[in-house]
Amino acid sequence: MDRSALKAGLRNGRLAARDGLLPDERADKSMALVSHGDEAIQVKPGTVVSGFLPIRSEADIRPLLETLEQRGARICVPVVIDRETIVFRAFDPQIELVKGSFGTSGPGPDAAELDPEIMLVPLAAFDARGHRIGYGGGYYDRAIAHLRQKGVDPKLIGIAFDCQEVASVPDEPHDMQLGGVLTESGYRPFAPAA
Repeated sequence: MDRSALKAGLRNGRLAARDGLLPDERADKSMALVSHGDEAIQVKPGTVVSGFLPIRSEADIRPLLETLEQRGARICVPVVIDRETIVFRAFDPQIELVKGSFGTSGPGPDAAELDPEIMLVPLAAFDARGHRIGYGGGYYDRAIAHLRQKGVDPKLIGIAFDCQEVASVPDEPHDMQLGGVLTESGYRPFAPAA
């Protein structure tokens, strides 16, 4: 079986497990995840942090984003521009969001585009080496590669529930390794690939 088929199978299985969490259970796990993130993620005033607004059965990290903002971080969220590109726009919970692709919403084109120094990355599956499987579009891989071309090397923190861990992700050269993962059990850092 090729890597794409393996990834698709792992993605579908872990998303089904996440979807299977009852709403109250997902809310409790999200709050535990947020609490661990509050302790683990250190920011200085002005640090640009990208988060995301939850879709489907993703963890709701909005309380964590609010806490990081209170500590001085500048918060941004991804906005899908086209089939290849996402940008990160400054997020203000007071502004009206515009509908985007894949059931997403985010700040409109008037919001400033920012280059994140810390990225809280949604994912479908992850392994103990820090490799992730996204939703299959490659948006984050391309966005991170673009940031690195600009001289920005963001710290990547995967956001997931424990049920999304797999034994091994069949990683490919273009895949970006996570610096850590944040779940309801806590924050787990990963050693850089050798």
